[in-house]
Amino acid sequence: MKSKLRVTIVVALVAVVAAVAAAANNSSAATTRAAKKTTITVYVSGDVNVKNLYTGTLIPGFQKAYPNDKINMIFSEHGVNDSIELGKIGAAVKQRTWPGVDIADAGFAIQGALDGIMTPINATKIPNMAKVDKKLLTPVKGAAMPYRGSSVVLAYNTDHVPNPPKTLDGLIAWIKANPGKFTYNSPNTGGSGHSFVETVLSKYVPANVQTQMVNGYVPDLESNWKQGFDVLKSLKSSIYQGVYPNGNQEVLNMLGKGLIWVAPVWSDQALSAKASGLLGPSIHLSQISSPSFNGGAAYMAIPKTARNKTEVYKFANFILQSKMQVAIVNAMSGYPAVNVKYLPSSVQTKFSSLQANTLRQSYSAKMANDVNAEWQQTVP
Repeated sequence: MKSKLRVTIVVALVAVVAAVAAAANNSSAATTRAAKKTTITVYVSGDVNVKNLYTGTLIPGFQKAYPNDKINMIFSEHGVNDSIELGKIGAAVKQRTWPGVDIADAGFAIQGALDGIMTPINATKIPNMAKVDKKLLTPVKGAAMPYRGSSVVLAYNTDHVPNPPKTLDGLIAWIKANPGKFTYNSPNTGGSGHSFVETVLSKYVPANVQTQMVNGYVPDLESNWKQGFDVLKSLKSSIYQGVYPNGNQEVLNMLGKGLIWVAPVWSDQALSAKASGLLGPSIHLSQISSPSFNGGAAYMAIPKTARNKTEVYKFANFILQSKMQVAIVNAMSGYPAVNVKYLPSSVQTKFSSLQANTLRQSYSAKMANDVNAEWQQTVP
């Protein structure tokens, strides 16, 4: 009897020890899983203000909210690597391999969406997309996410230009009448200069042709640009010292120093420069017409072969949160991507009449590349 009792006790003790060990192992495994971080690689292109948006607002905000997720950012200043990156993503999707990035905030996001290499997204995957105007999804066939907006505007120094030009014809006449007081950055180094070039070209392009250039790649129609390029060449003698600055920021610097009086600039960059004191109170902003400068939404897109898509969707959804949309507005002086009715009253008042989808769209990425190439060969 005692022998049986001893056996029973021993078996019970063994079971208890095994249970404790198993619990410890499970706890250890759970701790390991909790400690393991999922890395999301984000490709970002643009000027330093876009880089600062990520490093100062988006990345720290997301990692604070989701400490088990890590953001690895690849930054391409002025988008110099955009064409290469788009090619890499296209090749990787074709080969069904990871392209090295999980989400891209770049001008090529639209082209990638149209090329079918980006993941179709909707409010099921990213719930806050329900707050975005559906019109913004049409140009990208639902395969890219708008997350902010901005436009190119005309900056002018009221000390010298109390009544700025209101139309493109008026601006061109002013430039010729005031030689040396205007410039724009070379279009391949920044969107504000590119917008000026494209706006001049578009004035002489029929509306149906422009629509094709916005929505696709139609190189056979580029002969429609000749008259616009002739106008751009005629302005060369009126450009400040015949110099086309390198990048959007350099144009702002020249305005701030009083070297020029009028220039096309990004609305968000100019408002940030005014807030920082780089641009003084005499620098005002306005929009021209017939045609206007370009503007609209900035898009993010997720390659079809991106890794960790659950976490990527979480990051995208985080960016569309009302709190983060306000943070983006404050950090970039840009427009929100979500409908203003979801934002605080102060933001609603500021943007009720100006949403990102109300401005003239730019040409497709491939058409824009051809604009830049032809400008380089023709104008300077």
